[in-house]
Amino acid sequence: MRPGSTEALVEIVADAAASGRKLEIAGGGTKADIGAPREAERLDMSGFSGVIDYDPAELVLTVGAGTPLAEIEALVASKNQMLAFEPHGAPGSTIGGVVAAGVSGSRRVSRGAVRDHLLGFKAVSGRGEAFVGGAKVVKNVTGYDLPKLACGSWGRLFALTEVTLKVLPAPETTVTLAVEGLDPTAAVALMSKALGSQAEVAAAAYSNGVTALRLEGFGPSVAARRRLIEAMATVRALSEGDAEALWSALRGPLEDAPVLWRLSVPASRAASVVDAGLGHSVMDWGGARIWLASDQAEAVRRAAVTAGGHAMLVRAPEAMRATVPALHPQPAPVAALEARIRRAFDPAGVFETGRFLDAD
Repeated sequence: MRPGSTEALVEIVADAAASGRKLEIAGGGTKADIGAPREAERLDMSGFSGVIDYDPAELVLTVGAGTPLAEIEALVASKNQMLAFEPHGAPGSTIGGVVAAGVSGSRRVSRGAVRDHLLGFKAVSGRGEAFVGGAKVVKNVTGYDLPKLACGSWGRLFALTEVTLKVLPAPETTVTLAVEGLDPTAAVALMSKALGSQAEVAAAAYSNGVTALRLEGFGPSVAARRRLIEAMATVRALSEGDAEALWSALRGPLEDAPVLWRLSVPASRAASVVDAGLGHSVMDWGGARIWLASDQAEAVRRAAVTAGGHAMLVRAPEAMRATVPALHPQPAPVAALEARIRRAFDPAGVFETGRFLDAD
């Protein structure tokens, strides 16, 4: 099913709710293999595509949720602007999918996550009701903060039809400084020191023995802040091509690994997770995000909890996805609260496909 209007979408969802059918919201389909195998009718949101309003002077962009991410990035780049939370995804990814999955890139440590840049949205709930959340203004404090609820909801609450995002000017100068030969503990210590300094580091990562620190801004400012980093460690500046390759690899890391996890932990505990020897890993967000290749599900989740964080199963063979929940299991009170929120938006469970093995 591919609705091309809100009215058509409302009718489809309302009919599914009345008949007990399940609908799986899909944009580009690039995240379909996250979660357990399931049977549900595909609700193709690509009909909600295109730019609705873009005001570069006001730094606000409104687009259909089915608009390909690549088209949006090309549009804002043509105005020397950017989506500062550095979204990413496989070819065909849509902005609605980015929001629903809560995807933020390496710049999250300095510019915030997608939830900090989503100003408003339009959607259709599992009740078959069209509604609006947030507003097309940067400063909006009235009512519930539904945009933050939308980010990371994975299409379990409502079908996004339109999103309004804050955009920012693209940096004039970018340089990536690399430090080689550090172990995970030393790398985390350097990244933490750099991120906490006046160097205003835009991104910090550790991959294959290389600690990378990215600086952005006006040329003279970048040069001055580079000297602060050089006072901390022996660094070398990567070429533009090498820097792009490094940061691009972090958007789709460990691509040859059949099983891939994404761990979110306090940066101060990241080295202990990496040193546990569960598999090959890379660190982003100064250590707060770890990509880990490992088929030891229980050990990975135990390591994440011990470090004070959680682990999401991003990629795995179908048999593993059928039994291991993609999202980290929540404590009973939190799980119950999440279930009540889902039922408030989707009482008939239209969008509850069994993907995350936690349906109430």
